[in-house]
Amino acid sequence: MDKEIKKLWRTLGYLSTIGLTMALSVGIGAVLGHWLDEKFGTTPWLFFVFLGFGIAAAFRNLHRMYKKLQKDM
Repeated sequence: MDKEIKKLWRTLGYLSTIGLTMALSVGIGAVLGHWLDEKFGTTPWLFFVFLGFGIAAAFRNLHRMYKKLQKDM
């Protein structure tokens, strides 16, 4: 296989994980916040705090992926 084709497949595989990474980051933050709200009775405050952390983590991961793709190209 040609080097360019291998590089293309590797890049496509890497890009295909973006959606999954973002969804998991936000989902884990929301679930953790909801669980802590039920445990401490602080509904809905910890949910929103950890949802914000999840969104921030998702965009941080997106930025890191973008930087890595720029470096590879």
